[in-house]
Amino acid sequence: MAIITLTTDFGLKDHFVGTLKGTIYKELPDANIVDISHNISPFNIQECAYILENSYKSFPKGTIHVVGVDSEPTPENQHIVVLVDGHYFISANNGVIGLIISEMKPDKIVEINIPNPLHGSFPVMDVFVQVACHIARGGTLEVVGKPFDQLKDLRDFSPSVTDSGKKIIGSVIYIDNYGNVVTNIHKNFFEAYRKGRDFELNARTTQLTKIHNKYSDIINFELDKGQRRGAGDLLALFNSANYIELAIYKSDMNTVGGASTLLGLDYRDTITVSFI
Repeated sequence: MAIITLTTDFGLKDHFVGTLKGTIYKELPDANIVDISHNISPFNIQECAYILENSYKSFPKGTIHVVGVDSEPTPENQHIVVLVDGHYFISANNGVIGLIISEMKPDKIVEINIPNPLHGSFPVMDVFVQVACHIARGGTLEVVGKPFDQLKDLRDFSPSVTDSGKKIIGSVIYIDNYGNVVTNIHKNFFEAYRKGRDFELNARTTQLTKIHNKYSDIINFELDKGQRRGAGDLLALFNSANYIELAIYKSDMNTVGGASTLLGLDYRDTITVSFI
């Protein structure tokens, strides 16, 4: 039986997640359900895309990913299924799938068109779960939808280059559990414009001139402990998803705070890289 993953902004206080799982188990008693996250910030498409982009590849081919963020259908927010990279994504056409697969070509996209759909306030259960169970049973996409070629592309979430390639203007796309600030500047994008030059990374009034490959790179272990940089110090690094991230080494949001609070950064705030 195929794996069905759930990624939503429903939280865990209400009954919605349990209802989704119960509905799947009624249809498929031996289903394999995995929660990726139910704590996506409400209607935050970029955050949802970031988390899914960096988790779906850990699942085997054939996995079905149900995306429950901004899922109410409208004439501009159609329900779709996308088959790409061996995975099925069931979502509204709100831009999240376009962000996840920006550098890949889908094998197939259909607009969901199932018989007698319910038009209530819980389309993830009423529509997406039905489609997920159909695919998990081995059903084809042609049965649940018609070909679709208008996948939404949210280009405003991409970094831009100015000053004849001398500056990258990016933005904050995610703040993690540690208060680390993830930008939309990917390592490949950064290196393509850097061309070996020195740089200054600016976040509000803070300036950094080095990007590490892991958190502990901030520590010079050749120095005595009293002379080293360490816990509580700010660094930039290419995180596990290869995006530029600002972090406080060994931060704790409950005590000293994280990069987001100490730098005063929030979702969609600007980060710039100037090449020298």
